[in-house]
Amino acid sequence: MRITRDLLLRLAKENTEERAFNDESIIAAYLTGSLLEEDPLLGGTADIDLVFVHNAPFEITREIKALSPDVHLDIQHREEKEYNPPRALRSDPWLGSELYAPQLLYETKHFFEFHQASLRAGFDEPQNQLKRAYKLLNHARKIWMDLQLSAENARPKEILQYLDALKSAANSIAGLSGCPLAERRLLLDFPARAEAIARPEFARGLLGLLGGTEITPTSLSEWMPAWENFYTFASEATGTDIRIHNARQNYYKSAIEEMLRGENPLTALYPLLLTWTLSANSLPENQISAWENACMLLKIGGEHFESRLEGLDQYLDNIEEMLEEKVLSQGFEIAEIV
Repeated sequence: MRITRDLLLRLAKENTEERAFNDESIIAAYLTGSLLEEDPLLGGTADIDLVFVHNAPFEITREIKALSPDVHLDIQHREEKEYNPPRALRSDPWLGSELYAPQLLYETKHFFEFHQASLRAGFDEPQNQLKRAYKLLNHARKIWMDLQLSAENARPKEILQYLDALKSAANSIAGLSGCPLAERRLLLDFPARAEAIARPEFARGLLGLLGGTEITPTSLSEWMPAWENFYTFASEATGTDIRIHNARQNYYKSAIEEMLRGENPLTALYPLLLTWTLSANSLPENQISAWENACMLLKIGGEHFESRLEGLDQYLDNIEEMLEEKVLSQGFEIAEIV
């Protein structure tokens, strides 16, 4: 099957119409994510990011449904009250950005029209932009503080927290010139966002904190068989993070392999390490030695973790200094923003 953006949009509409017809609790549905871009495919694969808004609590918050080996639905289920009050979403880096410019697929009671109009009024003002950046930075800083208690025993859980902190830190920068970046494209798109604020060193720093300066692209290619085995076993385990769903394995694998063939192969490091760590977190301790060895080569695991946390501390300080400069240059007080 030849996958095109037009085909993906048609699948999004058809699946939304079917769900809305069969579920009266859905009061709105919209499309978000990479499919809003002209070229949503990476490695010939794509997900269709849908959000269904319900007028009552829904039993699950996220579901994955395969449509083909290369395409799947990634559905977020949200309750109507999550969007209230709409003006508060102006400073929400994730939900606010998601609702700002999605593609509406279904609505009742003018839900979308009302909420989006309230959100957009002032969303792009510097004050709200800076508030969103600080929320992401503060989330990363909280993770850093929590990790101080387990710095000497970094297992998959701690490495996942570390990777989450890096994603939030990167997006506190990326959000100054656009929407937050998704995990699969984080290192691919982040350099342009750092350039947009004339701070390219943030891109180099992010790669360094991931251990990208310690390895060559050959290492990533050599890790792929072990990564695939981990993913396969973890996707069948009980309690695995939904991101490690069997419908998403080719979605990640094909994207990683395309990045490895590209001009900057190390952009594959974040999605590879993240999904490998998510998989390792679901497997017995005595079955994750390949992942442990990779973390040691990246100088993230074992005795290296404390020094990585020190590097993260400095990186967050640098972001905070940059944001403070922007706050003051706009004539605001720090207390107005944070």
